[in-house]
Amino acid sequence: MDYREAGVDVEAGRAFVQRIRDSVESTRRPGVLGGIGGFGGLFQIPSGYQEPVLVSGTDGVGTKLKLAHQCDRHDTVGIDLVAMCVNDVLTCGAEPLFFLDYLATGKLNQEQLAQVVEGIAEGCRQAGCALLGGETAEMPGFYQPGEYDLAGFCVGIAEKSQILDGSQVQVGDVAIALPSSGIHSNGYSLVRKIVEISGTALDSTLPEFAGKSLGEVLLTPTQIYVKAIVAALKANLPIHGMAHITGGGLPENLPRCLAPDQSIRVDANTWATPPVFEWLAKTGNVERAEMFNTFNMGVGFVVLVPPDQVNPISTFFQQQELEAWTIGEVVTGDRSLILDL
Repeated sequence: MDYREAGVDVEAGRAFVQRIRDSVESTRRPGVLGGIGGFGGLFQIPSGYQEPVLVSGTDGVGTKLKLAHQCDRHDTVGIDLVAMCVNDVLTCGAEPLFFLDYLATGKLNQEQLAQVVEGIAEGCRQAGCALLGGETAEMPGFYQPGEYDLAGFCVGIAEKSQILDGSQVQVGDVAIALPSSGIHSNGYSLVRKIVEISGTALDSTLPEFAGKSLGEVLLTPTQIYVKAIVAALKANLPIHGMAHITGGGLPENLPRCLAPDQSIRVDANTWATPPVFEWLAKTGNVERAEMFNTFNMGVGFVVLVPPDQVNPISTFFQQQELEAWTIGEVVTGDRSLILDL
């Protein structure tokens, strides 16, 4: 016997690395040393920092991958993978520098996985970070045919004196919301259950989705906020805190950027919930409070700013082609969210 008879095609793996080389190279940025193919990725810490601090984050895409498999569409989940990591790192005030991915599958399908890696590269281009390396693992018998799993790892950098850790937030600060592009990458176990129970086909075109199929809407990739936020930080705009709205929605994530003696009051009536969430709530008979506890409900990222800076900072984000609106303010409390539904 040889390795191929056991289910692992080493030559196909080598060919796959060559195939994705251009995608990886397209993400190159200053600081990258060498190229792919080594045992480790090399990145030189940028100059200009007095006390540079490295900020790291890791995440996956979750069961959204199941829908990608069902729709046989694999060019968007890589963007999700990058977004979930870089948006987290961003909340500390850090600029993402480089990204690594881990891709595991039962049998290497070069066409399918090349689409995945191109999505990862596109996410890195949107975030301005380098795809420094990764690992592709062929694990026969561990995954169902045609299925794969993803994990990502991001490293960013921040000046130590400028790290956002909750201590800058003050009572009276105003919460400015930046829109999500859809469901992003959280809550998909509930999404898939609702779709299954409803019997709605993923290729169905529903009137509330403006000509898009249900599958297209559900696979809309996660918004990446890096370039707009980094531009705001480099412009020295007074941002006191930031939150990436992921699993657990606003109630779980927004208090994470507060001091222990602070809470935040949010008025959920200050924005229109995107149609995909209305469809899920109606189709699955999900209570409004449960929707907010599971999904981002149209708010993907939040920045906390002084009251007298709301207009100029909102205008700045609008100039960055991001809608921005006020949803609440910081109050005295116990690091919790007071949600007015």
